Amino acid sequence: MTAGYTARDRERFFPEVHNVARTDFERDRGRLIHSSALRRLSSKTAVHSPLAGLDFARNRLTHTLEVAQVGRELGMRLGLDPDVVETACLAHDLGHPPFGHNGEVALNEWAQDIGGFEGNAQSLRLLARLEPKVLDDSGHSFGLNLTRASLDASVKYPWMRPVGIFRVKEGLASAVKWGVYADDLPVFEWMREGSPEGRPSVEAQTMDFADDVAYSVHDFEDAVVAGYLGVHLLSDPVSRDALIQGIRDWTKTRFSPAELDAAILRLTRMSSWVKNFDGSRRALAALKNLTSQLIGRFCVSVQEATREAFPTGHISRYQASVVVPKHTQAEIVVLKGTVGSLVMASDARRSYYARQREIMLELAEVLWINGPADLERPFADDWAAAEDDDARKRVVVDQVASLTDQSATAWHERLTRPILGGLDA
Repeated sequence: MTAGYTARDRERFFPEVHNVARTDFERDRGRLIHSSALRRLSSKTAVHSPLAGLDFARNRLTHTLEVAQVGRELGMRLGLDPDVVETACLAHDLGHPPFGHNGEVALNEWAQDIGGFEGNAQSLRLLARLEPKVLDDSGHSFGLNLTRASLDASVKYPWMRPVGIFRVKEGLASAVKWGVYADDLPVFEWMREGSPEGRPSVEAQTMDFADDVAYSVHDFEDAVVAGYLGVHLLSDPVSRDALIQGIRDWTKTRFSPAELDAAILRLTRMSSWVKNFDGSRRALAALKNLTSQLIGRFCVSVQEATREAFPTGHISRYQASVVVPKHTQAEIVVLKGTVGSLVMASDARRSYYARQREIMLELAEVLWINGPADLERPFADDWAAAEDDDARKRVVVDQVASLTDQSATAWHERLTRPILGGLDA
């Protein structure tokens, strides 16, 4: 086991006894890899829906595996335990509902009166409660019952639903995020004992950065291959002002137009930059080489900056922070904002997104009306054990969030058709 981690870091909320064939952190990683929640990500939206006919595009599972690869290697180079970082990366998107962030918006709207919905808080809920692995004699579930270090590493936003607190990084500010629901506080408070308030561990920061890298680079690659984005646009000085404005509008970045323009120039002057893409095998190989170079560029930048800031000793848990240089942040914002403004915000996709939200809202409502009869057995049991309507409504949220894009669509059609048919009659 990597130096710098203590027996306390290896503790589990529900104590377990094992042989020593594997380390505690290796066991955590194995539990994630074999979990049903991870498998379900194969049919959940990343950017391009698995239902959209783009069978080569990333889904949540392939994105997660790529984040895990990036995070594990960067973690090793920073001196972190690679299994802790990889476990966090494998867990980081488990709580996302069908239809990606679009589905998250819909469920949050439906659940406003019980504290809302947040994919990151749902991830913790899955790890510590919903994923079936460890139960006590009374049948109480502890989810995967990960070690304190691995569970803490999986939490990007270690606070409850805030008022007026935004996720802020230098150069990027986004909507409100949080990492725990009120009824999951016991395990959260155990996990965070002795930790600096509101500060993610260095392993969680590494996971978060790996997510940013994979998300920005691979969504850009997918958009080019799918024909949604012409890579030449970034090299075209004529269209650059409009592109920069689109990036700023989409990301809400604090980077100035001049800083974004400089970032675009740095990227497009890379020797591996692809100036044209015609879909040929040669072009595909060149684009794949560019993605590899971009990942290496960003990770080396962070590795060097972090090691410069923390040159000696172990940096596990709260002994250091990940340092992302400003120029690297700007380049990542450029890639994210280009895809966001030219693909995700396009008028052609607005009706598509609106229909996804309708499906989520209508499905949650019909399950709430029908009650446990239409819930899967674990959630029907949770409904039966719930003490009040708020708890039962949270069970509906858990059920809907667990579905894949395909199953949510199928459930919606099956459960709402009789209602709609009756209204038509």
